[in-house]
Amino acid sequence: MSVYQHIARQRARVPVRQLCQVLRVAPAAYYAWRRQQGRPVAEPSWQVAVREAFAHHSQRYGTRRLRVEVQAQGYTVGR
Repeated sequence: MSVYQHIARQRARVPVRQLCQVLRVAPAAYYAWRRQQGRPVAEPSWQVAVREAFAHHSQRYGTRRLRVEVQAQGYTVGR
């Protein structure tokens, strides 16, 4: 369990500022972690393009061929 999860579980009984002080965590860091918990992490568009190209070629293209194909679509990617 992370420090932030512990604070989230105990915040009904103990004030968040007090928990953060005892655990030596900035309250702003806890609240930033809490905001991120509900937000889905979006996959970058270049990763989606790589996955689609890989699937399109029956999962047989290697990194070099995939890089060339994705760069032709306008993405700047490395091997």
